[in-house]
Amino acid sequence: MPELPDVVIYCEALAARIGGQVLERVRLISPFVLRTAVPPIGDVEGKRVVGVERLGKRIVIALEGDLFLVIHLMIAGRLRWLADGAKPPGRITLALFEFAIGRLAFTEAGTKRRASLHMVRGESALAQFDMGGLDVERADRAAFAQRLTSENHTLKRALTDPRLLSGIGNAYSDEILHRARLSPLALTRKLSDDAMTRLYAATRAVLAEWIDRLRVESAESFPEKVTAFRPQMAVHGRYRQPCPVCGEPVQRIVYAENECNYCARCQTGGTILADRALSRLLHDSYSRSLDDG
Repeated sequence: MPELPDVVIYCEALAARIGGQVLERVRLISPFVLRTAVPPIGDVEGKRVVGVERLGKRIVIALEGDLFLVIHLMIAGRLRWLADGAKPPGRITLALFEFAIGRLAFTEAGTKRRASLHMVRGESALAQFDMGGLDVERADRAAFAQRLTSENHTLKRALTDPRLLSGIGNAYSDEILHRARLSPLALTRKLSDDAMTRLYAATRAVLAEWIDRLRVESAESFPEKVTAFRPQMAVHGRYRQPCPVCGEPVQRIVYAENECNYCARCQTGGTILADRALSRLLHDSYSRSLDDG
């Protein structure tokens, strides 16, 4: 799922292209992508774009008449800019937004159709999409600590809870915890002051560094390679590959449709955290420490 750095870059790329432009037509290729009926989607046609903003992991296109298009890419949704008469991707295009200078294609790979488009009128209607998460880029350490300790959860869960923090998901939470040298299963209310300081600094640094990196990558074009798995990442998606800090193999915990990647040497004192599926398979032979092998 595109997270804060990716969504920021999408918003910047869109603002540079469609800011001030008139949205001439909206074509719904897959009608199910539109999750609202009132006001009708046709009301945005002929309206000028007055802003593009991030709201959590959502992209908000503001138009004249106090209208807002709210795009949630979910896991497989992506945006593509089509210029010079380029054809939209075949089966994966959900909607097309047509401007005089080009078209914006809203696509989604796969068949689950989780990505969504909402259209609302007024700031009060837009507010329903605000999950209330703290914007770490603008928050000081005290606000960050207060928000994390407002509930007692594992760090992995807390970092990815949109009610607590804004825009962080599975990928960047792995990178943040590795940078902070903290276990994904550590509890928020049991963090020392030093650990909380490291976590705050790591969260801000990782997000800022990736925004800068992605901004450079897409400087000359619309962001096309939006993915949760990047070779420059320290641990996310790098199971069994060497940790860039200590060289030990990256470990993982698999749960639901996600996995958490971490370095046992750097983050858990050498302890390998229990993976339910693997523990069930190997029983007593399951290694609990890097030193066991």
